[in-house]
Amino acid sequence: MKYGRYPFVVGFLAPGLILYVLFVLSPFAQAFHYSLTDWTGITPEFEYVGLQNFEQLLNDSIFLRALRNNAMVLVFVPAVTVFLALLFAFLLNVGGGATSAGVKGIRGSGFYKLVFFMPQVLAIPVIAVIWSVIFEPTSRGLVNSALGQVGIGPLGFLSDPALALWCVMWVLVWGSVGFYLVLFNAAISSVPREIFEAAVIDGAGRAATFRKVTLPLLWDTVQTSWVYLAILALDIYALVAVMTAGPGGPDNATQVMSLQIAQNGFNFGRAGYASAMGVVLFFLTMVIAVIMLRISRRDRIEF
Repeated sequence: MKYGRYPFVVGFLAPGLILYVLFVLSPFAQAFHYSLTDWTGITPEFEYVGLQNFEQLLNDSIFLRALRNNAMVLVFVPAVTVFLALLFAFLLNVGGGATSAGVKGIRGSGFYKLVFFMPQVLAIPVIAVIWSVIFEPTSRGLVNSALGQVGIGPLGFLSDPALALWCVMWVLVWGSVGFYLVLFNAAISSVPREIFEAAVIDGAGRAATFRKVTLPLLWDTVQTSWVYLAILALDIYALVAVMTAGPGGPDNATQVMSLQIAQNGFNFGRAGYASAMGVVLFFLTMVIAVIMLRISRRDRIEF
């Protein structure tokens, strides 16, 4: 049995590794290859242009605008989503305060978990269509209709360059909070109740308990969530493509790198240039993930 272990392990792992190489690593390698060419994506002929595509990116005002927009999403979405999900999970578990039976969550916490998680059962295009109707710039839109009752509006939420990207980011936060709430809820549920009860006995209020007890104990989960949300923030193609005019409008206010890749690769016949954008996005994602893991690293607290 000892001598047959390695052939068994290799035979067990080989199919998965082969599929991974074919469908994950191979497309990455092809993207790096085509980024050095002027391939149109249709004809089999192409010429090698070296780093010309990458040099052109530095002077592409639309791509640089998309890069800035992605940076805004990268700062806003993970921070707001993690904060809201962690806050709501804390309230659902220990927000009810202390009683003779110990610390408990708020009443009806199961119902709130269900409501928060509901967006997760909807596809992203469906969410985008729903919010496009809600943010409709005329008085028929749900938000503008409500604002009209108090004498405000109508506002061009998705037609105003100053508001459009913020609306997209809000929808991304709205659709993500429920999943991370459930994740943080599971993490808080694994923390012994005695820790929260001890904090309450020592006179800690909700804010202090949240900041000095809950957050440090859940830091590993928060760190992982932050990285996943950062990756999500770099790839919001579906929301922008469905919600915005153009897509990417108005006036390129909602352009993002993933949308630029799709437009150049499929609409403009510049697959080589789009591949160069993909390579840049790949390295940005890797660098951001490493940086966020580094700056958020702390000593693990055992309980």
